[in-house]
Amino acid sequence: MTEHETQHDWDSVWLGANIATMEDGHYNLIEQGAIAVKNGQIVWLGVASDLPQYHAAYTYEWDGGLITPGLVDCHTHLVFGGNRANEFEMRLNGASYQDIAKAGGGILSSVNATRAATVAQLVDSAEPRLRSLMADGVTTLEIKSGYGLTSQSEIAMLQAAKALLDKHSVDIKTTCLAAHALPLEYADRADDYIDYLCDELLPKVAQLGLADAVDAFCEGIGFSVEQTERYFKAAQALGLPVKLHAEQLSALGGASMAAGYHALSADHLEYVTEADVIAMAQAGTVAVILPGAFYVLRETQKPPIELFRKHGVPMAIATDANPGTAPVLSLRLMMNMACTLFAMTPEEALAGATLNGAKALGIADQVGSLAVGKKANFIHWNVASPGELSYWVGGQLLQHRVYNGELT
Repeated sequence: MTEHETQHDWDSVWLGANIATMEDGHYNLIEQGAIAVKNGQIVWLGVASDLPQYHAAYTYEWDGGLITPGLVDCHTHLVFGGNRANEFEMRLNGASYQDIAKAGGGILSSVNATRAATVAQLVDSAEPRLRSLMADGVTTLEIKSGYGLTSQSEIAMLQAAKALLDKHSVDIKTTCLAAHALPLEYADRADDYIDYLCDELLPKVAQLGLADAVDAFCEGIGFSVEQTERYFKAAQALGLPVKLHAEQLSALGGASMAAGYHALSADHLEYVTEADVIAMAQAGTVAVILPGAFYVLRETQKPPIELFRKHGVPMAIATDANPGTAPVLSLRLMMNMACTLFAMTPEEALAGATLNGAKALGIADQVGSLAVGKKANFIHWNVASPGELSYWVGGQLLQHRVYNGELT
């Protein structure tokens, strides 16, 4: 019996839809495709009429639609205590940032609420947000800490993120964002706080194996490039890759510095310079575009999409889901905003929410595109073409969600 005549033994075969594989960041559309799965991995992919002889425990045949990789939300702050909807209303009723701060608002209100919550309470509050992202097509996401700002509360946030992973059909990567803001205990002592993070907090997080990466907020209202670099050195000494909130409000050169540490990603980037972009390109650092924060803050400075194209920097798109500047629970909406606000193409937007999102997490060898050997995480959408995923605003387009080769 020849190789082609050998009967394959597979767990499942999925038929009846077109497939956008997103290999190399392009649709690579397969008309009337088929996906075969064994042990949670893709073992065959192609045109259904080319399927070899096989036996499968389950065969699913859909009546049209489109299959894409599961969406990857590579930048979220999904775990936090409380919310700041009241501040949103206060701002729209004329209150200034200072008024809100005096009333106990701002990031420190999230810090206080997060510190007061147990791990179980943090899990309970995050679950509805996670379910919203999953219902919108997300099968992989990142969750950052950063609203605790003490060893105990940062660890609690990361433990909550790990608990969500154990409870839901989704891949979660965790990031320690302890250098997010300056806690009141360290008012006017930012250098001392960075020392605390490097000497005490990061080693504890690393010892417990709670973080896959380390992040910081490098900005005039956050931490300086020099302070962030000290934090990065400590992270890398512990074997943790880095990423950075950079150039959101001003051009400080944080993205270039991060690229020097081979950062997985630099995120926001509204004020990034061409020199920064070149440094990112040389280091393989992904540009994570966050249109939700741009929209909620009513910013006017747009990230330089054309520069990223010119220098071949991969562009990811994420929700930035957080209680203050991006209360966003739809990655597909961010794809639309990336197109309408920043003039990305629908193909770039889908790549940004799949393959390039996976690159920003350092896991593009596992997820983000559909290929033999990768995880069988994919979405069956009620659309005729991949561009519709960025075209439609709202609506329930997801028909079926497959995680590790199983319907969820």
